[in-house]
Amino acid sequence: MDSRIAMSKISSDGEVFLAPEMNAFGRQFRDYADTKTERQKSVEHFYKTQHTNQTLDFVKKMRSEYGKLDKMVMNIWECCELLNEVVDESDPDLDEPQIQHLLQSAEAIRKDYPNEDWLHLTALIHDLGKVLTLPQFGGLPQWAVVGDTFPVGCAFDESNVHHKYFMDNPDFNNPNYKTKAGIYSEGCGLENVLMSWGHDDYMYMVAKENGSTLPSSGLFIIRYHSFYPLHTAGAYTHLMNEEDKENLKWVHVFNKYDLYSKSKVHIDVDKVKPYYMSLIKKYFPGNLRW
Repeated sequence: MDSRIAMSKISSDGEVFLAPEMNAFGRQFRDYADTKTERQKSVEHFYKTQHTNQTLDFVKKMRSEYGKLDKMVMNIWECCELLNEVVDESDPDLDEPQIQHLLQSAEAIRKDYPNEDWLHLTALIHDLGKVLTLPQFGGLPQWAVVGDTFPVGCAFDESNVHHKYFMDNPDFNNPNYKTKAGIYSEGCGLENVLMSWGHDDYMYMVAKENGSTLPSSGLFIIRYHSFYPLHTAGAYTHLMNEEDKENLKWVHVFNKYDLYSKSKVHIDVDKVKPYYMSLIKKYFPGNLRW
């Protein structure tokens, strides 16, 4: 692992974040096999809809529409507060408002990596793109905003959650998309690969187009933190270039805090807000186009 990662993991107060064994519902994290509960049934239905509708043409349409960044002008913290209205239907581990997940992730990673302030801010903002579900952003259905992401335009790897539902996707039997590389070439770099549309790609565009000074590893985390088939199952690595491989190390670090920090214990927003406001000022302009 990158020496910067190992060396920075020293908490100033001697405390470290310890990953719990069970999620907020008393079950294993990312357990998609057990469909006995209503929550799990809802999650499976979500993936059935997502896998059916996330086509190459749909992704191109969404990137063209939302790439205009003409929905709203606001600052980062205002967007954080908007997430109080969002609950992620694809998440089997938590049903809390999203702002609490952002702060839980950021505070957990801040304990273990106190010197990597860009990583704290990345954790805070990584899910801001979920505002796409709100009316002022077009009110996209959740299947077009949340859930695991995957490349379109090539074969759907079997490591994708509920892979069977891809059989209903119009692209599934397209001969141009059925091969391992599909419309891409091996080693082309993830920058050149179209991912299923959602909050990851949208927030990446917002950050990049508004001139954020976050390092490339921070932008990579924002764009691919939901790409579980890659960073958990090791799928689609044939599309990566060397820069992707370096940045992936930070996604592996981040994933622990994104996944295992989900809790029913709330963060005191007023207490931590001044710190995160200082980071927002450091890495972003005042108002952003969304």
